[in-house]
Amino acid sequence: MQSDPKKLLKKHDNLTQSEMFKVTSHVQRRDGDWILNTIMVEGYDVPFKFKRKDEYKNVKGARVNLTYYPEVETVAGLEFEIMKVVRIKIA
Repeated sequence: MQSDPKKLLKKHDNLTQSEMFKVTSHVQRRDGDWILNTIMVEGYDVPFKFKRKDEYKNVKGARVNLTYYPEVETVAGLEFEIMKVVRIKIA
């Protein structure tokens, strides 16, 4: 079952749908039972993060459509803005 971004956007006010982002960096690392994915996109200096049970294909250099919302992550007492991805799809 695929999620429909229009339905997600109606249901959650703070979600943003963006299309044709060019991925400049994609890093995957294990976090317990999950694989934590961090991507950087052209024109933004905020990381986009998402978790998956299995490794995701490397999307470096690809164009992607993202549905995400802003979130604050605390690391060593410092707060950093990140974008939490709820849906990613190759454009």
